[in-house]
Amino acid sequence: MGQAPTISGIDHVGLAVRDIEAATAFLKAALGAEVIYETLKRRSEPQGGPETEQRLNLTPGSEIRAIRMLRVQNGPGIELFEIAAPDQHQPARASDLGWQHIAVYTADMEAALERFTAAGGIVLAPPHELPPLEQGPSNQFCYTQAPFGALIEFVSYPSTQLYTKHTSRRRWTPDRT
Repeated sequence: MGQAPTISGIDHVGLAVRDIEAATAFLKAALGAEVIYETLKRRSEPQGGPETEQRLNLTPGSEIRAIRMLRVQNGPGIELFEIAAPDQHQPARASDLGWQHIAVYTADMEAALERFTAAGGIVLAPPHELPPLEQGPSNQFCYTQAPFGALIEFVSYPSTQLYTKHTSRRRWTPDRT
């Protein structure tokens, strides 16, 4: 008999940005995000130094200037970190190693992408049919990029996904009632 699960779910996703105010404004406009709280306000003393660098694997000389937790409807929070670092690089590409994107569910792909682009985001390619085990009528996805470089996938699967015929395990699905 296996051990009982110790993990209940994903609590939040951390995202490093150069400008927390611009990132917050974009996520509010594009995804309907709302600020829940700030653990480090922009006008506070920045966090840095050897202990912070070790704890978060930051480059020496890095400073965390602000930290803010946002909520986007259901699912994990988005924790924004405004970080300044001497060797800061452009955002990762999907081909780089590490966490590559977040995905948000939408019941209306066209309206969601329209809102996203109106807020300043870029649609990388038109919506595409989901892969075989996730296919069904109107099931689709679309990759986009926020003005600060983060990749955001929009996904919609109003139809039952084919994988449900092959396993009793289920991924999170929005309430459609």
